[in-house]
Formats: sequence, structure tokens, C-alpha cells
Amino acid sequence: MKNNYSRNRLYISQEEQKKLKRTSILLGGAGIGSVIAECLLRLGFEKITIIDGDVVELSNLNRQNYVENNISTAKVEAIKERLLSINKEAKITVHNCFLTPENVDKYIKDHKIAINALDFTSEVPLLFDAICQKKKIPVLHPYNLGWGALVLIIPENQGLDTLEKPDEKFNEVNVVDYVSNYMRYSGNPQEWLEEIIDKYKKENKKLPPPQLSIASWLVAAVCTKIAFDISTNKPVKKFPEFYLTTIK
Repeated sequence: MKNNYSRNRLYISQEEQKKLKRTSILLGGAGIGSVIAECLLRLGFEKITIIDGDVVELSNLNRQNYVENNISTAKVEAIKERLLSINKEAKITVHNCFLTPENVDKYIKDHKIAINALDFTSEVPLLFDAICQKKKIPVLHPYNLGWGALVLIIPENQGLDTLEKPDEKFNEVNVVDYVSNYMRYSGNPQEWLEEIIDKYKKENKKLPPPQLSIASWLVAAVCTKIAFDISTNKPVKKFPEFYLTTIK
């Protein structure tokens, strides 16, 4: 086992470690994706592609994997530098651009796992899922819930657009609503989450959702464990099931 993964022993076999190294992962979005990328790399995933056209802003620093010196720098360049400072032998590929309906297909090809950390400001996130489904690439959706982490895996025969409500543009709130309602009807209500959803819906609709650093790292851990399971052929839960981890 490589020396930098020697403390993975007992949890991860040498053969599993080799599988992680060979597994290529695509991260659409370098916001919460920046935290996920580091967790993936530290576990042993060494082939990571990240796509985002955004730059680092001060408001990102409460939850994303950047520092003040990165402000106004392209997110993908900043996170690439950080990842290579952890493991200079890793194959970190970045594309400093936004995904569009015209280019999304060419960036998705040749990856074993995709992580859809895109903002739902256009139809691109759902198109990202649809292309991954056609290519039989498992796609993970991570959500920062402040005191909790939510991750869904999109199956080959169903998409998140099934949660779309009539006369309402699909966004992250539809997903969180679904999970919140599911938890209540299954006898395990998350009242803290229901309260946040209600408050957010009453806010100015132009405001982005509230997020905390705690959930960014929880989400990164959950995504990395799922990626490990997929890479080593272990079973995973797919939508309409989901992974929800909270500290409330």
C-alpha cells in the first residue's frame, strides 16, 4: 500500500486501494465540490476532474475549500493547487468554464462516477443527470443542509424531475421538501429541517439557500463513502432512497 495511505489499513484493503486509484471521478461544480474533492483525494481517489467557471468570493469561505488569498481566483485553479499540494502525483484535471447544454456531453464522457454539485439556475443539472444515465455513470447529488448532509444517487430509469411541481421551476428546495416529508411520514420527522425550509421559503426568493461548513464536510464524507462503495462493487441506495446524516 502506498505510504500516504498506510493509515487506511484494516478499513481498506490493498486491492481496494488500487481500485480507488484507478477510478475516475467527475465533479460538476467546485463549490461544495471543492470539499468533496479533497476528501476523495485523501482516501485514495487520484483521478479527479473538476468543472466550474466561477471565481472565489468572500461569501464562499464559510463552507467551501478556499482561503482569503484565493478570492477573485478561478475556483478550479485554486482547488487544483490545493489538491496537488496534498498529492503531487494525482491526476487533477480542471476546466475553467460553466457547463452548458452545448458542452456538457463532452465533459461527462469516460468517467466512472459523477458528482452533480451544480446550482439549479438552469436546465443543465438535470441534463447532466440525463447524460450520465445514458452512459450508465452513477451520479451523486450532494446537498448542504446546515446541520445535516443529504446525498442522492440517480438511478438509470428515474430522475429528480419527478419531484417537479406544476407551474414551478425545479430547484434544490423540491429535493429537500421530498426528504423532509419522507422523514415525517416514516415516523422520524426532522423538525429543525422543516423549520429552516419554512423560513427560507419566506425569505427573498433571490437569496441563495443558507449553508454551513459542518454540512460541507459531512456531505464530503458521505459522497466519498458512496464512491468507495461503487468503486469496490458494494451495494448503494438509489433514489427514491437517499442518505441523510445529521448532528441535530
